[in-house]
This record gives sequence, C-alpha cells and structure tokens, in this order.
Amino acid sequence: MIEYRPLRIALLGAGSVGSQVAKILLENKKELALRVGAELELVGVLVRDKQSVRDYQIPTELLTTSPEALILGADIVIEVLGGIEPARTYILQALNSGSDVITANKALLANNGEELFEAAEQVGAQLYFEAAVAGAIPIIRPLRESLAGDKVRRIMGIVNGSTNYILDRMDSTGVSLKQAMEEATKLGYLEADPTLDIEGYDAAQKAAILASLAFHTEVPIDRVYREGISKITSEQIAAAKRDGYVIKLLAICEKISATETEPEGISVRVYPAMIPLEHPLASVRGAFNAVFVEAEAAGSLMFYGSGAGGLQTASAIMGDLVSAAKRHVAGGPGLADSAHADLPVLPISRVTTRYQITLAVSDQPGVLAQIASIFAEHGVSIETVEQSAKMIEAETTAWLEIGTHLATDLSLAAVVAALQSSSAVEEVTSVIRVEGE
Repeated sequence: MIEYRPLRIALLGAGSVGSQVAKILLENKKELALRVGAELELVGVLVRDKQSVRDYQIPTELLTTSPEALILGADIVIEVLGGIEPARTYILQALNSGSDVITANKALLANNGEELFEAAEQVGAQLYFEAAVAGAIPIIRPLRESLAGDKVRRIMGIVNGSTNYILDRMDSTGVSLKQAMEEATKLGYLEADPTLDIEGYDAAQKAAILASLAFHTEVPIDRVYREGISKITSEQIAAAKRDGYVIKLLAICEKISATETEPEGISVRVYPAMIPLEHPLASVRGAFNAVFVEAEAAGSLMFYGSGAGGLQTASAIMGDLVSAAKRHVAGGPGLADSAHADLPVLPISRVTTRYQITLAVSDQPGVLAQIASIFAEHGVSIETVEQSAKMIEAETTAWLEIGTHLATDLSLAAVVAALQSSSAVEEVTSVIRVEGE
C-alpha cells in the first residue's frame, strides 16, 4: 500500500524530450507509483506557447507560461529547456527552494556546474543529470556512484551521434564529408547550423562533465582542447581503413602523471583520431554513442547505446526521477558529490600520443633523410613509413605516410611546424592523432 503523499513534479519544457517525459508520467502513473512508493503527480508543464503542436498532446490544463508558481510549488523540477538562460535562473530558483532538480542540459552544466552544485549542497537538495551525456546510456551514475571508490585512469568516448553517423557513412560508403552531412541533416541528426556538432562543441561540453565526475575536479569548458571533423577528408578515411583503423571523433579524459618539472593533472580533449579496428569503440556505428572507461580496480568497462532522441533522453530522465522520488520517500538530505581533488587541467602539449602524418615531397634523392632529420631534431621517433609516387605536370611527387612512436603533443606539433616550413616538403596534406593502442 502506498502511504506517502503524492510528489509534485514540475516539467520545464515540452519539446521532443519534454513531451516524452510527460507521456511517460501520465501513461505509466500507476506503475511508477508502485516502483517509487509514492504517486508522481505532474502538476504543470512550462511552455512558451500553449497552442503549439507537440509530439504528445499534453492536457491543456497542465500547460503554463508562468514559471515561478510552478517551480515553487514542486518537490522535483525537471528542466529540458536547453541553453543557459533562463534554464540557469529556473534551476537555481528550484534548488534554493529545496526542490531536487533533474536536467539534460549539458551546456549549462559545462559552463555553470560548480554554481549549481554549490546551490544544491547548501540546502541539501540533489541535482541529477544522467541525460546530459550520451542520452539513454547510463554513464553518469556509474562514474558518480559505482566507481566513486575506484581510481579512473582514462575515459575515451564517442559522445556525439551526429558526427559518428557522418564518419561512419564516409567509412562504409566512401561519400565525402559534405555528402554525409547532407544525409545526416535529412535524417534530423544535424541542425541547420551544424557547428555545435561538427566543430566538437557538443562533445567538449560532455567531456567536461565526464572529467569532472571521474577526477573529482572542476573542468571549465574553456580548458577543454577541441578540434572538430570539418577537415576530415575521404582520403584520410580511406587511408585509415587500408591500414586497419577507423576515424572517430573522440572525447578523451585522462590523468597524467607528474614529471620532474611538471605537476600531475588531467587532460580533457576532443578531436578526430584513428583507432584500431580491434578496439571496442571502432565497432560503434551510425548515430550510436559509447564510452570506454579504464579504472584501476574495475579494469576496462564499455557503455554503449543510443546517444540521442527524445524517447532515449526521456528514459535517462525518468531513471533520475525515480531515484529522486525514492530519496524523498526514504527521507534525508541529498548526497553531495565526492570532495574535489582540484587537479590542474593540463594543456594539450602535455599529452602523450601518436601522429599519422602525410606529406607531399619532391621525389629526389636525400629528401627522406631530410625528413628523418626533422623528426630526430625534435626527439620524435618514426615507427612506419609508406611511400607512393605519381607524375604531376611532368614532375614526380612522392607521398610519404609517416607513423610516429609515442611522443608529447608539444614535440609532435613542433615536428609538423618544421615540416611545413621545410624546403623538402611541398605540402603537409594530413595530420591526425592515433589513439586506443
């Protein structure tokens, strides 16, 4: 028998995600009550326009354009508005009133997370955000709770479904980046302005959240190194495939050990990289997401699933809602996040990685020796060299594809700069990192 009073749920936003959340709350009301031990009563849904057509037709009497009364009258507030404002103001208002908050707002968490968590801690409220990273994939709770007693060493993930779809289409069909983007737009994976996805901003926001949880350190979004996929070519995709790799846009968070002259810290970065076909992330196709976690005690863990979509994101939100509701029924204050380690966020120059570099050079004696000397001058060891040549306007041009051993990104970047200014090099046609080996 359910004896606890009904819990008042306020929903801010009724777009593709909000509509699905409302549908689940209204249609599964009895089952949710049995699961939680209390009835979950949707008391109102904040919208801009009550007359708009929605994926799920929410009863008119639940729709409101007045946020304050709705927020202050709720036990749990679900925010699915997106953007920074007015979402930030509404969430702070809810937390300061003692309400728990559930959000899918990765941009807000990446930019204002510290402020929101401090507000929650001051009043004993809880801020849930499973839906902010990787859609329906349960990754936030494992990092926040299941692995809280372990030491996470590294996270490498595909956290943007749109770019994964594009790169997968380029790999599987040979289409150009432009063609793959057009396909993604038609399917609804890309907005009219695709910059957020294509240039890696979306993935960077998610990387900041993951790193903050994994390493108990605040990660400002402007400290996340970011490169997008706008410069990836069909030739790069084909060359990677020939050599047993696939190119993915990766979000990487890892702890970097101290050196004699540099402190311990963490690296948080997003860029396209080659990963070997045998790596678990290489098999992530289409618009799916996956996060690969390496922990000291738990070992390697893989989280895989649909990373986007209204219904999938609603699933993650409902998981948080059930957790929040059970906390209300059980009683007691919210649980604060683990104490921060306050590790410095290190620049990309501290990262140790490998490069695959393709050069166009004159096909003449001594050129290869000149190239090798540039690598040696900067302390970078060459692992592989492949050469091909063809005639262009009666002159023979050679293409060198050079794979490096592990080196600091600082040294590798210096090599690329030296190659670009060398008289022995006609053009540096491709530079891409190699991960996952």
